[in-house]
Amino acid sequence: MKNEVVEKIAALVTAAFGLVAALAWNGAIQVIFKKVFGTAEGITPMVVYAVVVTIIAVIATVWVGKAAERAKKKE
Repeated sequence: MKNEVVEKIAALVTAAFGLVAALAWNGAIQVIFKKVFGTAEGITPMVVYAVVVTIIAVIATVWVGKAAERAKKKE
């Protein structure tokens, strides 16, 4: 039971740090977006921003997944 609690706490702490990192990246990407495309007010720029962030997230997820697979194969 103790081991399970430690594993759950580790998962929650990891998720919390992931959220903090995501929020930091969100802020950075918003600033870059504003510098490149001007103000991000209105529906169209917000949708474009959401699409760009989604594409980046998918690419990053695929890349991390492949890296994890390679690491498992090396074990």
